[in-house]
Amino acid sequence: MALMITEDCINCDVCTPECPNEAIAAGEEIYTIDPARCTECVGHFDTSQCVEVCPVDAILPDPAWTESRERLLAKCAALAG
Repeated sequence: MALMITEDCINCDVCTPECPNEAIAAGEEIYTIDPARCTECVGHFDTSQCVEVCPVDAILPDPAWTESRERLLAKCAALAG
């Protein structure tokens, strides 16, 4: 499952450099996560790094992008080339 950033985002930018897949970018009002690039850090870390550093807990699972661990690992491998 990909992650999403909620309206609670305070635009602090601490999440962006933590993403190994470069899935996080500044949006018009808040930061956004590209679900096609988000693997929840599966294949890189044991926990989602953006969730770990978010000071306002504004990053949650995106119910529109339900994916198994195996699918996330495959996506990670595809992104790595």
